[in-house]
Amino acid sequence: MHATYTAVIREDDGMWIGWVEEVAGVNSQGETRDELLSNLREALAEAIEMNREEALAAASGAGAFEEVELAP
Repeated sequence: MHATYTAVIREDDGMWIGWVEEVAGVNSQGETRDELLSNLREALAEAIEMNREEALAAASGAGAFEEVELAP
């Protein structure tokens, strides 16, 4: 399953800034629009991986568990 996310971006005083609507705390900036989008993709991937690792660590301490894919 590959989810899609929405980035809100804008140019502000010569810099591009943006954030991902669906994941709190995923925001970035760049000197160009392309740099910003690249930075947002990287920040999003890191946030998802960190959240996944934290969820698996929490679940593993509680005994047996199951991972189930969800589609929105």
